[in-house]
Amino acid sequence: MKSKTKRLKRNLGLATTFIFCCFFFLAGFYGSTLLSQDAPRIRPRLRMLELENTDGDELMMMPHGKIGEPSIQSISFQVLSWKPRALYFPSFATAEQCQSIIEMAKVLLKPSSLALRKGETDESTKGTRTISVTFISSSEDKTGILEARATMIPHMHGEAFNVLRYEIGQKYDSHYNAFNPNEYGPQTSQRGGSNMNSGYDFRKCIGLKVKPQRGDGLLFYSLFPNGTIDQTSLHGSCPVIKGEKWVATKWIRDQVQED
Repeated sequence: MKSKTKRLKRNLGLATTFIFCCFFFLAGFYGSTLLSQDAPRIRPRLRMLELENTDGDELMMMPHGKIGEPSIQSISFQVLSWKPRALYFPSFATAEQCQSIIEMAKVLLKPSSLALRKGETDESTKGTRTISVTFISSSEDKTGILEARATMIPHMHGEAFNVLRYEIGQKYDSHYNAFNPNEYGPQTSQRGGSNMNSGYDFRKCIGLKVKPQRGDGLLFYSLFPNGTIDQTSLHGSCPVIKGEKWVATKWIRDQVQED
């Protein structure tokens, strides 16, 4: 009889404990719900460039170029390849911006030269790159388009813009943008990628081919994230068969550059 009484008390104790636990859980749940309704809502922080404001007013987006950086914006792109890493940007620049760059570069053009490997001379590489070229710094560009907006790398890592004009029959043989120390000697910095605005005919080319229209952009990387050269980034420019081809190239390096 005593054993049954003890068992009954133990069962009642467990049931009572369970009921109290449920009560406190429900009380805590509803209490937190009521408190959360009364608490002021906290807005998520927007990712924007903001003006310094000490008056407590609503902060506005920083005007384009105010701090030397492009304002945050969406840029449409298409992944062409992961090996090499290549991205295509349709309508990266307007026709007016492209024409402005051409007019600015025309008066500065000169025959192109090359970085020579060990044992090479200007005479031995004469037919490698048969084009005219000039360099334009970001500060000289009044259109605002000559910025590496799509690279996600600080603009201080970019070289001056390399504007090139290809006429009928002119081309650029296959090459790498990065410099192999065994061929070019020790390098203090490497070119990680280049951004080109161009349009050209490539009917005689093989492999991955890109034929952008005026104002389109192409971004590709010459290096892997660990800094070694991506051998699949070998590339060239096919001979022009009609009219002219203008290209604005931006080489991005792994260290800060002076524009």
